[in-house]
Amino acid sequence: MARSNYATDVFINCPFDSKYKVLFDAIVFSVFYCGFRARCTLEIGDSAQVRIEKIFTIISECKYGLHDISQTGFDRRTNLPRFNMPFELGVFLAVKRFGMGKQKGKMCLIVDTEPYRYRKFISDIAGQDIQSHGGKVGNVIRVVRNWLSDSSRRKTVPGGKEINQRYQRFSQDLPKICKELKLQVSELTFNDYANIASAWIRKIDLLRRKE
Repeated sequence: MARSNYATDVFINCPFDSKYKVLFDAIVFSVFYCGFRARCTLEIGDSAQVRIEKIFTIISECKYGLHDISQTGFDRRTNLPRFNMPFELGVFLAVKRFGMGKQKGKMCLIVDTEPYRYRKFISDIAGQDIQSHGGKVGNVIRVVRNWLSDSSRRKTVPGGKEINQRYQRFSQDLPKICKELKLQVSELTFNDYANIASAWIRKIDLLRRKE
């Protein structure tokens, strides 16, 4: 991974399971396509570093934070809910509230599957502008795009329709790219996927400039 850049790094706090992966991949691609860099705890493979320290480090290096609190059901193995996403959201908000200097300028997006569903399990965040994606790729791309455009006030962020079209094309190209790199799509790490997506986007941008 490249060196951190606070102004463009986006901390992604969301489920990492197979059920959510289609949305996760779309989010990562969208962040890169908008001109930012996706970050999450999956990027660090150092087993010697305690997980909570990874979270603290990455959050401190990111101006932006995207938090999906949609996964609130019970784990089938333990019959207990998982609280990682609300916890990491709390850490991000605490750093923004009590941090010093640039940390106070943090911006975050909180998303859920349905509007106002969060009131049933985390009512303390009432008043925040919670967005919903309905579990659909097109919706999550639009939500992420609009948030990054509004928060950064950049005039160069592409529209949601273009990003969605590019993402569909990238998804079609991904198996061929992986074959050339002697990789399996199903075995890609977060860093693999991020590097491939950002390289593909740079190539598309270069071709577009030559047109």
